[in-house]
Amino acid sequence: MFVQRLARVVCGSVLVLGSFHSLVLAKSQDATSPEVISDGKTVSMEYTLTLEDKKVLDSNVGDQPLNFKQGSHQIIPGLESALEGMKVGESKQVTVNPEQGYGPVNPEAVQEVPIDQIPPDARKVGVRLQGKGPQGQMVHPIITEVKEQVVMLDFNHPLAGKKLFFDIKILDIKDETTLTP
Repeated sequence: MFVQRLARVVCGSVLVLGSFHSLVLAKSQDATSPEVISDGKTVSMEYTLTLEDKKVLDSNVGDQPLNFKQGSHQIIPGLESALEGMKVGESKQVTVNPEQGYGPVNPEAVQEVPIDQIPPDARKVGVRLQGKGPQGQMVHPIITEVKEQVVMLDFNHPLAGKKLFFDIKILDIKDETTLTP
């Protein structure tokens, strides 16, 4: 009788331990399953940005990765939406149209300014100026034309109206909502 009870206790313990082992195994598999990019996750990636003429405008390959929080609008909308669902180690080529990048060229963003408001040594086509906008924000207009009495300044972003081509690789994804002890 004692041996039978002992056998039931041992078998019951094995079942409990087996269930516990399965639970631990399931949890550890969840921990090692690949993260996917979704809102709120911190993403680390490398990229190369080119234009239609294949000219490389910017790249961080072999340098510091770009880190941002998905869904917080820290990067242009077209790139952010293209990254949704990607995993660590995944690479992708992304094309971003102007409407989802830096916007179309806005003709109203080109303004005439009296020439005497521009420093004499900066009165050349192609010079990028730095100043403050009406709300105190930094602006960087480029001189597009110099006339006798006025200078034409273009306040559009330099990449406005341009189709952007990104080669990206996801290096890391962190879930910032998970607290670590």
